[in-house]
Amino acid sequence: MIPSKMEMYNALAERHGKIFQKKVSSASVAVCGIGGLGSNIAISLARAGVKNIHIIDFDKVDISNLNRQQYFLEQLGMYKTDALKETLSHIAPYCEITADCVKLNEINIPELLKHEDIICEAFDNAETKAMFVNCVLENMPDKYLVSGSGMAGIDSANMIQTRKITEKFYLCGDEYSDIADGMGLFSSRVMVCAGHQAHTILRIIAGKYEA
Repeated sequence: MIPSKMEMYNALAERHGKIFQKKVSSASVAVCGIGGLGSNIAISLARAGVKNIHIIDFDKVDISNLNRQQYFLEQLGMYKTDALKETLSHIAPYCEITADCVKLNEINIPELLKHEDIICEAFDNAETKAMFVNCVLENMPDKYLVSGSGMAGIDSANMIQTRKITEKFYLCGDEYSDIADGMGLFSSRVMVCAGHQAHTILRIIAGKYEA
């Protein structure tokens, strides 16, 4: 039997504290790119009880994704937005999930993300990352932005960190490794970076703004 909404809320409040849970239960976060980083980030936010999660991607689940992304064999061929929304509904049935299967660009970013308080960048392409971050910083300076940079390879996970770049811009990762350099993406290291991003978002919601 699925617990009621109040039972789920009370269980989280008991773990996290009533003050924090009240804040997180009214928060709104956009996760842009739901591959290795974004799928893990969205799941962490849903498990914490974030009320509104907006997931955006245009890709489909491929067998090459399964080594690090939160998808299942039976979801192969599905659009990632549909697959992750399905998974999130099993984890946190009372979260309000908005899913947009669309490729983001400088034109549609401001419109699609206008309702979210916090924006999370989780793309795996360096050019797309740069375009997205620049667009948000230039056009949406009132939004908090949490971005990932550098999580490829088998180097120590302790090299991944979170830095506060500006008042509302945070960067998580080792800031140098790139899959384009021939480094593989390992689930364990990608999840560490995703954990940094998700935890930074939760800290912002809690009013903890230092990195």
